[in-house]
Amino acid sequence: MTEKVRQEGQKLQHIVRRGSTSSVRFRRAMMLLASAGGSAVPVIARLVQADEDTVRDVIHNFNEIGLACLDPRWAGGRPRLLNRDDEDFVVQTATTRRTVLGKPFTRWSIRKLADHLRRNRARPVFIGREALRRLLAEQNRPEHLPATYRRTHSITYFHGCYSVGDDQMWGVNRRCKGIDHTWAALRTIRAARPDGAPIYVILDNLSAHLNWRIRRWATRNKGELCFTPTYASWANPIEAHFGPLQQFTLANSNRPNHSVQTRALHAYPRWRNQNARHPDVLAAQRRERARIRSERGIRWGGRPLPIAA
Repeated sequence: MTEKVRQEGQKLQHIVRRGSTSSVRFRRAMMLLASAGGSAVPVIARLVQADEDTVRDVIHNFNEIGLACLDPRWAGGRPRLLNRDDEDFVVQTATTRRTVLGKPFTRWSIRKLADHLRRNRARPVFIGREALRRLLAEQNRPEHLPATYRRTHSITYFHGCYSVGDDQMWGVNRRCKGIDHTWAALRTIRAARPDGAPIYVILDNLSAHLNWRIRRWATRNKGELCFTPTYASWANPIEAHFGPLQQFTLANSNRPNHSVQTRALHAYPRWRNQNARHPDVLAAQRRERARIRSERGIRWGGRPLPIAA
């Protein structure tokens, strides 16, 4: 036995006996000692719980480069897909008002922002959602909105309609509630079914909905008005579909006047009808449905919430 072989054997025994080195060096040293003792490759693989090809690779590398095979050669990974300019562009897009980019919502989600960056014709940027989340978390730029203690320009009302069968939403923003506006909404619902089939309209107990002219129109146009009980929004199956409208259009908004806000309210249903199965829309609907049902103490599926002892 040459001096070099003896020193290598002592080095391997020192690594295995101490056991304080890295797990990779420890397991590879065990492979080499077992191989020097005459053990077969399958036996060594079961001993160190490794693949047989891995054991053979370690032995072959030891024959070629000696104890240097104990140190793993970690690769640097794949090259970066984004440079610094791309990251700055992503942050700039995330902090730009969505209306400037032609999007009918007031804030980004990670999925929406990644999809917008990928579909950007001027400068497409391909970035994963987790990498995008980390990049935005590093920036830490919250948006601050002014408080609105007084509403000097009054308020508006969105008269929205939703077709359960077609999964389509539409509506008009009004400055007040009234019979004429309800009547106009019912006519649009009737126009959505030009085949003359009976329609069932779910409404709340607003006084304008209970007018005799509304009831007479419904009778003449094969419409049945289904009124929800008082303070029972949880019983309205279409209530949850308007939760994303408030979340994506009104939340985190600071529009200068009602005209700008009306355009945003009218633009969102068009985007939503083209992206009805978008994961963000579905997630917002689930959250709104859970919130509405929590008012009644009923969770999704009709099962009552457990009562604490």
